[in-house]
Amino acid sequence: MDKFTRKHHKHHHSSVDGMLNSNPIQKTPHNTNLLSQKGEVDTSLPTPRNRLDDFSGSEGFRASQQNIINDNGSIPGGRNPRRGLDGAIDLSLSPAPKKSRKKLSWKKRGFRALAGLTLLVVVVTGFLFGKGYLKLNKIFKGGAEGATALQDNVDPSKLKGEGDGRVNILLLGRGGEGNAGPDLTDTILIASIDPINKKASLLSVPRDLYYPKTSNYRVNSVFAEAKYAAKARKASNTDAENAGFTAMEKVIQDDLGIPIHYHVMIDFAGFVQAINTVGGVDINVDKNGTVYEKLWDGLIKKNYTLDVKEGPQHFDGQRALYYARSRKTSSRGDFDRAERQRMLIIALKERVLSIGTFANPLKISGLLDAFGNHVQSNMSIDEVTRLYDLGKQINSSNISTIGLVDPPNNFLQSVNIAGQAIQRPRAGLNDFSEIQNYVRNTLKDGYLANENASVVVLNGSTSSGLATKKANELRSYGYNVVKVSDAPTKTYKSTILVDMRNGEKKYTRRYLEIRFGVSAVNTLPDPKIQNPENADFIIILGQ
Repeated sequence: MDKFTRKHHKHHHSSVDGMLNSNPIQKTPHNTNLLSQKGEVDTSLPTPRNRLDDFSGSEGFRASQQNIINDNGSIPGGRNPRRGLDGAIDLSLSPAPKKSRKKLSWKKRGFRALAGLTLLVVVVTGFLFGKGYLKLNKIFKGGAEGATALQDNVDPSKLKGEGDGRVNILLLGRGGEGNAGPDLTDTILIASIDPINKKASLLSVPRDLYYPKTSNYRVNSVFAEAKYAAKARKASNTDAENAGFTAMEKVIQDDLGIPIHYHVMIDFAGFVQAINTVGGVDINVDKNGTVYEKLWDGLIKKNYTLDVKEGPQHFDGQRALYYARSRKTSSRGDFDRAERQRMLIIALKERVLSIGTFANPLKISGLLDAFGNHVQSNMSIDEVTRLYDLGKQINSSNISTIGLVDPPNNFLQSVNIAGQAIQRPRAGLNDFSEIQNYVRNTLKDGYLANENASVVVLNGSTSSGLATKKANELRSYGYNVVKVSDAPTKTYKSTILVDMRNGEKKYTRRYLEIRFGVSAVNTLPDPKIQNPENADFIIILGQ
C-alpha cells in the first residue's frame, strides 16, 4: 500500500495486509489462545483488538462512533463468538441492555388515549363520508327541474303556475329481479309536501287505473312498457329507465292535474333492507288492517304466511313487505293494500326521525347499503337534505292519507275491458275532471293556502256563463272565490285583474297573472263596480 506523506503521530500502529489499525497492538504472551493450558478460559489475558474492518486511522479514515465493549469483551446486542470446551463456537446474540422507562403520568396516558380515539373517529368518519358521498351520488343523481317551494323566500316571478307551492314526489314500487313482472309498478303513491304550512299528504293511485295505451290497460304497466320500448331502440339501461320515468310522470300529471317534481323508485329487496336497518316499524292495526294470507315469495321461492292481528304490531322488513303487498283476503282488495302502504310510510318516517338516523353515521351507512342498488331518484343530495329538514318540522298529525275510493270521495268504478279488470273514472272512461278537482283542492298550493285571498269574478263579456265557468276552474285549484256576477257593462275587450291589496298577496297575484295572461292593476276601471265583500282580487272577464 502506498505510503502517505502526512507526518505520523508518535504512536506506532501495526498493520495487517496493509490496513492500519487505529489501536496499538496489545502485546501478549507467545501463546495467544484464550484457553489456558488447562482448557479453561483465561480472562486475565487481553483480547486482541486487530480488526480488518476498522477504518479509523490517522491516514484519514475515522469512524464516527465506536462500539461499546462490555467488561467481558462482548458487544451488547451483537454476536459474541466464543469457543466452548467441545470446540464449538457460540454465535448467539447477547441481550441488548434494557432502557429504563419513565412511568407516564395519568394526564399523559389520558392525552395519548384521547389522541388515539380522535384519530380513530377521524378515520372512521372520513371513510363513512367517502362511502356515503359515493353512494348518495349513485342513488340521488339529480337532474330534475326541481321544486321551487324547496327554496326560502321564493321570488314570485319564479312561479310557473298553481302547484308550485308544493313538492310532489312520485313514489314507485316494483318487484325487481327475482320477481314476476320485475318492472311493473304495483305501488304508486304521491308524497305531496307543503313546506309553507308544514303539512304533507300521501295519495294512492290504484295500479289498475285505466290507461288505454298499455297492453293490459293499466297504469302499472306504463313504466315497464316505456322502458322496454326504449331498450328495443338500443337505448342504454339508464336511458331506458329514464324513458320509463318520463312516461309515468306524464300520465300521472295528466290524470291528476298536479305537477310532479321528483320521482323515487324502490324494489322489494330495498324496502326490506331499509325497514330492517332502522330496526323495524310499529303500527297500531285496527280491525280493517287485520290480514291472514299466504303469499308466494319470489326471493326465497316458497310461501310466506302473513298473520297480522288487531292492536299494536311490530314489523320487520319481510313482514312489512308482505303487509304492503297483501290484498286478496282484504275486503276492498287493492284499495286496502294502498291504505296499508300509506300507514307503513308514515311509520317509517316516524322511525327514521325518532332514532336520529341522519345523526348516526352507522345508520346512514346501513341505509345507503340497503338503498345502493335498489333505489333510484332524480333528486339531488341538497334536495334530499332539505326534505329531511322539512320532515322533522311536520308532525304525523299533519300528514293526511288520501285515496280515490275512500268514502265519501269515491271517484272510481270497477269495469272489465277486453278481459281486463280495471278502475276507470266514475265520470267517464277518460274523464278525470272530477278527480283533478278533488286532488288539486286536497293538495292545495301552499302559497294559495297561506294567503287565502278572496276573489270576485265578474263577466264583462257577452259570453253567457263565462264567469261561472272560470270561477269553477279557479275553485278547482283551491282559490277562495267569494262571488260570481256580471260586470256593470259587457263591453270589456280584454280581461282586467285588479289587485285590491296592492301586492300584499304577491303569490296569488302572480298565479292569477299567469292564468289570465295579464298584468295586475291596483285600481278599478269603473266606479260602478263595487266591492262589498272586501275581496282581495276582482277579475273582470273580457271578450
